[in-house]
Amino acid sequence: MNKTKESILKNICYTELVYGRINKKLKRNLSNREIEQLLLKTIEATPEMFFEEKGKNIYVSNEEAGIRITINKHNYRVITADTIKK
Repeated sequence: MNKTKESILKNICYTELVYGRINKKLKRNLSNREIEQLLLKTIEATPEMFFEEKGKNIYVSNEEAGIRITINKHNYRVITADTIKK
C-alpha cells in the first residue's frame, strides 16, 4: 500500500456538513456511519494508480463503485464525493 493511501485510511476525518453534501451529490440517504463505511470501503478497494494529488487535494476515483472522493491532502478531511460514470 502506498504512503498516501495508508495515510488517508489512518487519518481520514469528516465535518458535519460533508455528510449532507455527500448524500446530495450521490443522490442517496445514508447515515453518517454508512457514508464513512462506504468511503473507507471505496478507498481500500481503489488501486493506487487512481489516487491523484492535484493542488491541495487528493482525488480517489473508483469507476467500479462509480465514486470520486475529494480529500484535503494536508488534514485528510473529506471535502466531497461525486458520482462518476462507469
